[in-house]
Amino acid sequence: MDELKARIKEKLLYLTAVDGVSGREGPVVQRLSEVFGTCADRVEVDRMGNVFAYLEGREGGPLFMICAHCDEIGAIVQSVEPQGFIRFRKVGGTVDALLPARKVSVSGRLGVIGVRPGHLLSPKERTEVRPASELYIDVGAASAAEVAALGIKVGDPIAFKSEVEFFPGGQRFAGKALDNRLGCSVLWEVFQRLAGTGFPGTVAGVLAVQEEVGLRGAMVAAYRLDPEFAVALDTIPAGDTPDVAFHRELAVAIGRGPVLQLASGNDGWHGLLLNPIMERLVMEAAQENDIPLQRALFPGNTDASAIHLARAGIPCAPITLPRRYAHSPVELADLNDAAWCTLLLEAVVRKAPEARTWAFV
Repeated sequence: MDELKARIKEKLLYLTAVDGVSGREGPVVQRLSEVFGTCADRVEVDRMGNVFAYLEGREGGPLFMICAHCDEIGAIVQSVEPQGFIRFRKVGGTVDALLPARKVSVSGRLGVIGVRPGHLLSPKERTEVRPASELYIDVGAASAAEVAALGIKVGDPIAFKSEVEFFPGGQRFAGKALDNRLGCSVLWEVFQRLAGTGFPGTVAGVLAVQEEVGLRGAMVAAYRLDPEFAVALDTIPAGDTPDVAFHRELAVAIGRGPVLQLASGNDGWHGLLLNPIMERLVMEAAQENDIPLQRALFPGNTDASAIHLARAGIPCAPITLPRRYAHSPVELADLNDAAWCTLLLEAVVRKAPEARTWAFV
């Protein structure tokens, strides 16, 4: 287990070292296509930017899709003012309250989100949250021409600067883009573990783009593959902090294993209700291998919400990694959960042929 966690840690640090804001995932797509090329039988990148990695096992098994999105929340350059300050628009679920006084990367260039001097703030202003539309980024330039000379232009991606760091003990860590580079790291490890082992069927790993802006990459990938079974590998917010009502809002904790989502989405028209066949497959794989597994409902969505509606319908399970402080530059997670999730996914793939004989009723 310690060796497994060490490998996942190394992978995570490597994948979070590059930016991949939704729609501009190029740097992380390049890195992912290279590393999966070392363990997959073949790797392809489609026109949207999705990475497809294939592992061929024994003949006669199912085509099993494991989808982990690779994009991250952030922002995009909207305009440049004459004095060199950059106005921006949010991309994905970026939270206004977390923006002021943050370091950011604007197309790889250092920037800071400006704030009014504390000395000038009224008592009321000190407690208010300014919307992103009122904020600006300072890249140290004195004019729009200097910004242009830096190579920054309208439409460029903006990412948080917050490298992943580990707490004493080496099990828990915090940083940006754990959603979902942690899932990508787990999938990479799963591929290395399955490669050359003669598992049944074919595994198609998808590193999907644009999840944070509408599950777009996974929608295209699922239509292309039309797999027999699928898993959406993502993160899920944890409810084990003082500001969340654990049992009333989100009964998920870090350090207790991956999370199987039984229902997701916050209304009757979007989301997923877990297919009973996939519930049985994941639960039995966990029980047979003594892997701790949490069961939860989730008010948000994962790529599973798009995948299960593709073609004639695809049985798909959201298997997720709990992390605190979701959609912030300081998401916090536990390596034990990532290791257990790796073992679970491997077990699910190996058990999948049994599920071909199970009926919905």
